[in-house]
Amino acid sequence: MTDCIFCKIIEGQIPSAKVYEDEDVYAFLDITQVTPGHTLVIPKTHVANIFEYDEDLATKVMTKLPKISRAVRRAFPDMLGLNILNNNGQAAGQTVFHSHIHLIPRYQGDSDGFGWSFADNSKSYTSEEFSARAAAIASALAQEEEA
Repeated sequence: MTDCIFCKIIEGQIPSAKVYEDEDVYAFLDITQVTPGHTLVIPKTHVANIFEYDEDLATKVMTKLPKISRAVRRAFPDMLGLNILNNNGQAAGQTVFHSHIHLIPRYQGDSDGFGWSFADNSKSYTSEEFSARAAAIASALAQEEEA
């Protein structure tokens, strides 16, 4: 894709702080460095988001996450944890429409402004609604497997 910033990084048209590369995956430091070591892992194949992955591409990209994550931890031994974040679609906060996975190291006393919370909405739906949600997803999965 000619106007994709990540495709241009992969092709070497735009410089990056590369930390890993193989036939299918490219990883580099995020220029924002939300925390030290903040790394992006991207497929070399242009896909906008997770909805465009096939199983083969997902395997190639996702199986590299542990290896790259361990390298980040070794490089930053004071790291206490790691957020793995993937935004899919503008409504989810995606701003670059070439799929990418953020590896965001977490440190003692982080004051980086990064964070989110998960509200407990368990009192806002019935058990029937909860079961219907699960059934809808299971049905959609069965349809995908048939296709």
